[in-house]
Amino acid sequence: MADNQTYMQYFDWYLDNNGLWWRHCAAKAEAMRRIGISGVWLPPAYKGMSQADVGYGVYDAYDLGEFDQKGTVRTKYGTKEEYLNAVETLQRNGVQVFADIVMNQRLGADETEDIRVVEVAENDRNHVIGGERTIRAWTRFLFPGRKGAYSKFTWDHTDFSGVDWDENEKRRGIFRMADKAWNAETDPENGNFDFLLGADVDTENPAVIQETEKWLIWYVRETGVNGLRLDAVKHIGFDFCRNLLQHVREETGKSLPAVGEYWSGDIGRLEHYLDCAHHEMALFDVPLHYHFYDASHGGGNYPMAQLLTDTLVQRQPSYAVTFVDNHDTEPGQSLQSFVDRWFKPLAYAVILLRRDGVPCVFYSDYFGLPPMKMDPCPNLPQMMAIRRDFAYGDQVDYFDNDNVVGWVRRGDEEHPGSGLAVVMSDGAGGVKHMEMGSRFAGAVFRDALNICTDAVTVGQDGWADFETSGGNVSVWLPEAAYDQINIEV
Repeated sequence: MADNQTYMQYFDWYLDNNGLWWRHCAAKAEAMRRIGISGVWLPPAYKGMSQADVGYGVYDAYDLGEFDQKGTVRTKYGTKEEYLNAVETLQRNGVQVFADIVMNQRLGADETEDIRVVEVAENDRNHVIGGERTIRAWTRFLFPGRKGAYSKFTWDHTDFSGVDWDENEKRRGIFRMADKAWNAETDPENGNFDFLLGADVDTENPAVIQETEKWLIWYVRETGVNGLRLDAVKHIGFDFCRNLLQHVREETGKSLPAVGEYWSGDIGRLEHYLDCAHHEMALFDVPLHYHFYDASHGGGNYPMAQLLTDTLVQRQPSYAVTFVDNHDTEPGQSLQSFVDRWFKPLAYAVILLRRDGVPCVFYSDYFGLPPMKMDPCPNLPQMMAIRRDFAYGDQVDYFDNDNVVGWVRRGDEEHPGSGLAVVMSDGAGGVKHMEMGSRFAGAVFRDALNICTDAVTVGQDGWADFETSGGNVSVWLPEAAYDQINIEV
């Protein structure tokens, strides 16, 4: 059996704008592999509308910190040379690199154009407010600092379907180009959620499709990245990313594993998207994140037996990338839904120590979030070490109580010392009677997180009573494995 995969989102929203991040990533490459990280998701590497841009206000996707544009050569994270070195160094240390690919919006245009539009309602983008009129929009992207290097393509209003600013009236709104319609199939929230922000890329325009394909082929070849994280796929026509991935994989000859961000807590919408995308990518398990968030605010009254119900990892585990939090859910961000600190160890036990899905650890959960005075998630390094070395074998679930739930992993021959039992409670502590199996008969187990101090001996029938305390998670390992836990920091 192969070793467990574990990804890390290696950035958060509040990193300093000092241009040192790519150097930091290269310096930490060996450490990433030691703690069990098999792949890192790095932030968008291309030029944003300002030097401080986190990466989602895309100005020039061909400028990886190489040209003097928007008042800067480097991006928030550094220069192109430093980025390429970080990618190569991570890969040399056995860590795959996933590039953050943002295709839905552009910001920071160089010039305005007078365009004919109709304004639509914020909560129903199919509802037109008033008649057709002319506005002045920031839609001309000329990239004067790049001077045609890599691509001579420039953008104007014909390449977009909507904008959110009228320069004439200095007023924000949602303005659809009068001669265009929103993409035929996007998420149905707000009637049609094609438009998100800035200048909305028209992904049904043949010129845009051709240029996006050309750019992504260039990007994959130029950087050598292993895989892709696709931003905001719910706002892009559902066939676009499928066709793009198929074309780029064929042209580059690379498998390019991809994970899409479809931000919805509705499992039906995620499954529908996977069907439309012909399962060409995995998706982040947003429903599971919201279960964690709700449980952490449930005051001990969340039905823990339903923690995995109607989640992607339950329904389509081969296409689930599980996570606890990310840059968008952090305090102060657009999708703020930060899981309370007391519940985070429970949530991480679920994504790290179970069989299904590929977990993605959040940078600030591992290292802390100093700007918000938040400490790292307790016991996260321990659980990552346990996943790396011992979380293998068949799984049996005991999700049969609204407070105290658990599961066992029965180990395998390929990973000496593997096998574990997990018990967690969002209320008062308790005990789970669980079967480790006959191969563990008589084995002594200890709580690797030291929540419970007394040892547990498995009976001759393979069963034992494993416990945890209130609002905690305990991870029970065979005594020999407990003594060998190797926590890398």
